Amino acid sequence: MTMANKSAKSAHEVDKDASNNLAVTGRFQTISASPAKEFKRATLAAGAVLWRGDLSDPASIEIAVIHRPHYDDWSLAKGKVDPGESLPTTAAREILEETGFEVRLGKLLGKVTYPVMDRTKVVYYWTGEVLGGEFTPNAEVDEIRWLPIREASELLSYEVDRQVLAKAEKRFSLPADTRILYVRHAKAFDRRTWIGDDNLRPLEKKGRRQAEMLVPMLLPFKPTSVYSALPDRCQQTAVPLADELGIDITVDPLFGDDAWLTKQAEAQRRFEELTRMGGIHVVVAQGTIIPDMVAAMSAKGRLPLTDFPAKKASTWVLSFNNGDLTGADYLESPLPVK
Repeated sequence: MTMANKSAKSAHEVDKDASNNLAVTGRFQTISASPAKEFKRATLAAGAVLWRGDLSDPASIEIAVIHRPHYDDWSLAKGKVDPGESLPTTAAREILEETGFEVRLGKLLGKVTYPVMDRTKVVYYWTGEVLGGEFTPNAEVDEIRWLPIREASELLSYEVDRQVLAKAEKRFSLPADTRILYVRHAKAFDRRTWIGDDNLRPLEKKGRRQAEMLVPMLLPFKPTSVYSALPDRCQQTAVPLADELGIDITVDPLFGDDAWLTKQAEAQRRFEELTRMGGIHVVVAQGTIIPDMVAAMSAKGRLPLTDFPAKKASTWVLSFNNGDLTGADYLESPLPVK
């Protein structure tokens, strides 16, 4: 065994500055359906740059830096994936458990990888606005300091965390006033074997599970409304989340494929109305309109994109500033990553 291999196999969390890879460049980020398979012996984790203040006043922004007594270091809040979770679910749960804070996830900043013993630690980071809660010292975190960005960066123990914070600061400089969680409906019965009105084609067993798992994945973004295209499979995908939120689904045919194919300009204007409304809106739609709509928003916004996937039950997290697309994240699947 070479000295390099020995060193890698003895690496711990506190050694992450010695060898790491930061994939936090760009305003378009993705999470595949099986992120653990992208790395040898991966340990998945998720967290956030926790912030509070008014993004229209950069001087008011404060960042939470946590002290971990086990490592005696200052870092960003994060934790490992539990079985059955998606990564956004992990981020929100770990932050609540470690800090006592409830957060609204915002922009996916990307991921950081580094060796820990004989495994690869893979940590996905979001921005996370603190909405409430109260910190109580615990075994994992015994102190939290709220600091302006520059002071927070100086306190952090690791350069890799400082780089993640620097990316968050860039996202804060062009804040989203509206986010749209653009969901393709879950898996439905095969069109080729369905007899009758295609709008009545329902979800099949896997699709019903996907719809249920969208709930814990999307709740951390704190949606304020739920919209659906007309087909039953779209509405059935939206129901579990709307029920959990205790809000009604607004069904609008303009969010569906038929409208995109027959009255595209009207459908695009309807979508653009949402981009200027403020808040966080879920729109469940179909496989033709979603790629084309994202492409249209990209073409007229500030974020040039070249790839527009839309797998069943996937979600585009689209960030808008004054109606312009400024950030996009593609979450390929709501099913557990581990």
